[in-house]
Amino acid sequence: MNTVPPQVLLSHHLKSLKLPSFAREYEKVALECASEQADYPRYLLRLCELERIDRDRRNMERRIRQAHFPQTKSLDTFDFAAMPSLNKALVLELARCEWIERRENCIALGPAGTGKTHTALALGLAACQKHHSVLFVTAAALVHELTEARDERRLRALQKQLARVNLLIVDELGYVPFTAVGSELLFEVFSRRYEHGSTLVTSNLPFDEWTGVFGSERLTGALLDRLTHHVHILQLNGESYRLSSSKKRTRKDKALAPDLLNEVKTLDTKGDAN
Repeated sequence: MNTVPPQVLLSHHLKSLKLPSFAREYEKVALECASEQADYPRYLLRLCELERIDRDRRNMERRIRQAHFPQTKSLDTFDFAAMPSLNKALVLELARCEWIERRENCIALGPAGTGKTHTALALGLAACQKHHSVLFVTAAALVHELTEARDERRLRALQKQLARVNLLIVDELGYVPFTAVGSELLFEVFSRRYEHGSTLVTSNLPFDEWTGVFGSERLTGALLDRLTHHVHILQLNGESYRLSSSKKRTRKDKALAPDLLNEVKTLDTKGDAN
C-alpha cells in the first residue's frame, strides 16, 4: 500500500491555507531551532513572523500596483533645498498618514515643474506602506473615464470604486478646462468622498483661478468648500525644478568644455610628434 509522504501532504495543506512562507521555510527553521534547542512554540513563532513579513510585503506590492502610479518616487529622493517654499515639516508629518485616517484632504499648489507630482507620488507610496488603498490619476484622465463610464452606463460602479479608496490622488488639475458635464462628474467624485475618504489634488493654479477650469463659479465654490474644509495646503513656489536642473547641467557642460578641448589639443600634439 502506497502512502503519501508527510512532506507532500504538508506542502499541499500549506498551499491550501495560503502559507507560502511556511512551506518554503519550515525545514530550514526546524534545523535552526533544533541546533539552538528552541522549543516548539518558538519554532512556530519564527514561522509565523516570516509569514507575516512576507504577507505584508506582498500586500504592499499589490497596493502599489493597484494605485497605478506612473512611477514610484519617495521623499528620500526629493530635493527640499531646491524648493524652500515647501513646508518640509508638514510633508514629513503627512507621510505618517494620520491625515488619511482622519479623512482629511491635501492640496499642492505651484507652477509646473516644482515637484507637486513627486510629492503626491511620495505621499501615495507612504500611504501604501501604511496599509491604505490608493489610486493615482490625472484630472483629465479621470474626467475622460467618468464621461466614458456615463456613456456606457457603468458610472455608478466607477463612482463606488472611487469612493471606496482610502486616498484618491488627482494630479494636474488646471492644465485642461473641463466641459460642463465633465466638471459636474468630477464634482460628484469629490462630493462623495467628502468626510468619507482623503483626496490629494495637485494644481498649477491658485484657487481664485479654478473657475476657469470648471466653468462655473457656483460649482467651483461648492467644490472648494468641500475640499478645503479639512485640508493641508502645500505651497511649491519658485523656478521649475526640472528647468533648474537643466540649467545646472548646461553650466556644468560649459565648464567642462574648455578642459575637453585642451585634452583633445594635447592628444593632437602628441599625434603630430609621433
